[in-house]
Amino acid sequence: MGIVDFILNLAGLLLWLNWRSLRFDPLGKRKPATLIGTLRRAEPQRLRHWHLLAAIGALLLVRAAFYWRIGLLSQPVWAGTLDLGIIAPSFLSNSFGRMCLFSVFSFGLMLAVVYLWLLLLSLLAGPEPMHGLVRMQLGASDRWPRRVKIFLPFLATALLWWLASWSLQWWEIIPRPVSMAHRIEQSVLIGLSSYLVWKFLIGALLVLQLLNSYIYFGKHPFWNYLNATAQTLLQPLHRVPLRAGRVDFAPVLGIALVFLLAGLAERALALVYSRLPF
Repeated sequence: MGIVDFILNLAGLLLWLNWRSLRFDPLGKRKPATLIGTLRRAEPQRLRHWHLLAAIGALLLVRAAFYWRIGLLSQPVWAGTLDLGIIAPSFLSNSFGRMCLFSVFSFGLMLAVVYLWLLLLSLLAGPEPMHGLVRMQLGASDRWPRRVKIFLPFLATALLWWLASWSLQWWEIIPRPVSMAHRIEQSVLIGLSSYLVWKFLIGALLVLQLLNSYIYFGKHPFWNYLNATAQTLLQPLHRVPLRAGRVDFAPVLGIALVFLLAGLAERALALVYSRLPF
């Protein structure tokens, strides 16, 4: 079921990204402001923004009904899990309302991870034209000051968890906080843990940069963008002698440091969270 949930979340994510990028389609504009705007499709455009949003809503609702049906037929009852790093709340599938909540939150978690990755790419500010894809999804937030974008994962995640905790508490998925201060403490820890998802993107960028250093993949702008962002990530290690002949060990050390520090931080946050009073 975990694989099915991931595939359905991925389908919903593709619909969302298409919805975000649909308004940038130059052939979909009605007014020919430019030369390309004078072109017309062979067939009239039938797809509208709300169609994609409606498809996402239908996907989440049908998925919730499917999970609920599985829960009624399976013994023991299947439980969906949200992996938040320092906490993993479980949703028993014997309730349709609880499965609706899980369906929305599961998709929201994948969407949040993708946008956290996009925000990191925005901070790294790689070269055009590839960075335009990041700007397309982030919109005006890509032009926000660097300080704001650095603190945005913590602030947004803490606020979202504070709001979500009320419904999770009502459905008895998480224990009821003993006070408002306790709820705020939970939100702070969840907000801090949001930075931990960057380790996967950083690791992927450094691995691809390492491969591109020894294998020629062509002159596609993606590889220029990849090399530029990887060099920005490795900038703190530039003063360390990590090159032996033609072999550069900086990406390997960078990957090891990122996952080591992220693992230690996750354990520390999980320990603090487990010691909060319930």
